[in-house]
Amino acid sequence: MEKNLKITQTKSIIDTTVRQKRTIEALGLGRPNYSVVKKDTPQIRGMVEKVKHLVKIEVLQ
Repeated sequence: MEKNLKITQTKSIIDTTVRQKRTIEALGLGRPNYSVVKKDTPQIRGMVEKVKHLVKIEVLQ
């Protein structure tokens, strides 16, 4: 069974690097308390790892 990740932005992207801002945008986020559900792939995990201080992750079945 394929797992999904619920990614919720918890902090603002003000005062972050351009790379982190682009990563948040690529994940489909943009404002604090916005959430998206993405498939659990190595690419998504890598993006989340780069902005882990700005987001909260939940694993959905």
